[in-house]
Amino acid sequence: MKKVFICSALRGNLENNITKAEEYCRWAMVTHGALPIAPHVYFTRFLDDDLLTERELGICAGLELLKECDELWYFGDRITAGMIREINMAKRLGITVRYISGSEINLNLNEEWRNPNELTF
Repeated sequence: MKKVFICSALRGNLENNITKAEEYCRWAMVTHGALPIAPHVYFTRFLDDDLLTERELGICAGLELLKECDELWYFGDRITAGMIREINMAKRLGITVRYISGSEINLNLNEEWRNPNELTF
């Protein structure tokens, strides 16, 4: 199973951005059979993104997870400073970086869920 790092905005409307990241994870898994790695969804459960030291700790831990991924997919209509760090790290590591447009996600999410037995891993 391909491990894909999910890169999207977090700051701003935290709750809304986490919901979007969860949707991106679902899309990656359901439509592509990928294993989504989204540290900003996971780490915000126990780290406070408003505290600079905890935010930096979460970003650094996420960059460690990125090293184990096959690709980085970035989403959204803006690229934040945190996303730039992740994208640049992926490029330095030789990890494929791919932009996923909102229209690509909407087209695929409106289709029926794929049968997991039909997925190729």
